[in-house]
Amino acid sequence: MKSIKTTSLEQTFKFGEKLAEDLKSNIIGLNGDLGSGKTAITKGIGDYFGIKNITSPTFVVMKIYKTLKNNSKIKNLVHIDCYRLETYDALLDIGLSDYINDNKNLIIIEWADKISDYLPKDTIYVNFRLGTHENERIIEY
Repeated sequence: MKSIKTTSLEQTFKFGEKLAEDLKSNIIGLNGDLGSGKTAITKGIGDYFGIKNITSPTFVVMKIYKTLKNNSKIKNLVHIDCYRLETYDALLDIGLSDYINDNKNLIIIEWADKISDYLPKDTIYVNFRLGTHENERIIEY
């Protein structure tokens, strides 16, 4: 597992762009405390695919964005937030398995540790910790 330290929202965002550029799986699981950078990295990943309006899906659980990068094999970014999730079945009810089984979708799951038993083995996990200084984040991937 690799580790980097970011010291600003912009650096965390830029790391998301780099992660998207080097994508090894269509599923990314994000774990970490509230405010540790999960949505910021998702915005960076989205930016790489031409998506500018990503917001946290905490209250709606899942948001789907069409990618705008024509040369990408990824056609949809599916952003899921499991923070308020009661059961995995709730994700099945909204069609998660259909999205996971379509390799034209990039699935990004915040609070992925809540459903990690159900995710494919090739899921990329990114873990966030707050650093000792303001805006500092330790990112392990």
